[in-house]
Amino acid sequence: MAEFLALAAVFVLASVALGLVRLLRGPSAADRMMAAQLLGTGGAAICLLLAASEGIEAIADVALPLALLAALAAAALSRFPRRATREGEP
Repeated sequence: MAEFLALAAVFVLASVALGLVRLLRGPSAADRMMAAQLLGTGGAAICLLLAASEGIEAIADVALPLALLAALAAAALSRFPRRATREGEP
């Protein structure tokens, strides 16, 4: 079972890596924010999967702040959408 959870963590890590590409190349601020949200929730998922596979509960404690920071970042973008755009974007 631990091998399956570790393999699932690698799969989630691969999808987060693809999200990082979108974060860097996103055509709009909304695309970048959704990719950043993916990084936060994907990081939390990886932490939870590794905590379950290795049996280390301290890793699971890291998952909650990661998920909270991702949600706060999304809320901040929705509150201040103009500050999140790069110079030159409409």
